Amino acid sequence: MARLSKQDWLTAALVALAEGGVSAVAVVPLAQRLGVTRGSFYWHFTDRTALLRDALDWWEQEGTVAVIDRVAAIADPRDKLRQLFRIAITEDPASGLEPALVAHADDPVVAPVLRRVTERRVAFLAEAYAELGLPPVRARHQAVVAYSAYVGWVQLRRATPDVLPEVVDDPEALAYLVDTLTSLNG
Repeated sequence: MARLSKQDWLTAALVALAEGGVSAVAVVPLAQRLGVTRGSFYWHFTDRTALLRDALDWWEQEGTVAVIDRVAAIADPRDKLRQLFRIAITEDPASGLEPALVAHADDPVVAPVLRRVTERRVAFLAEAYAELGLPPVRARHQAVVAYSAYVGWVQLRRATPDVLPEVVDDPEALAYLVDTLTSLNG
C-alpha cells in the first residue's frame, strides 16, 4: 500500500469539515475513509489540531492568496472582478467548506483563519470597486454586499441544490450573478 501524502490528509480533512463540521475532522474516521491506519496520520501530523490548522492554512493559500494572485494583474477592474467571481464560484478548492467554517467561527483554530480570509477577500474586493471609481466607503460597502452574495450562493449550493439548481451548474445564472456583482447601478 502506498503511503498517503500530507496533501491527501489535508484534502480529506477539508472534505470532512465541509460535510460534518470541525468535529468531523477526527483521526480514526479519516484514516478509515482513506483506507489506512492511524500511523499514516502521525507520519505527517503531531495531532488533530495540527491537521486542522494545516488544512485551513492550505485552504487560505489556495482559496484566497492564489486566487487573488491570479487576478491581481488584470488591468481592467471590472474584468478583474468578473474573473475573480468566476474562479471563486467554479473552482472552489474545497466545495462547501465556507458555510461549515462560518458555522464554526467560534472554534479557536477556525476563527483566526476565517477572520484573515474574510479580511483579505473583502479588502481586495473593496480595492477593485474603488478602481471602478467608487469612493472608499461605498467601495467597502459594495465589497461587503458582493462577498455576502458569494457566501450565500455557496451556502445555497450546498444546502438546497435541488430547490435552486441554478446555483449548482447554470451558466446563465452564474453570468447574471457576476454581471450583478460587477454592475455599479444603484
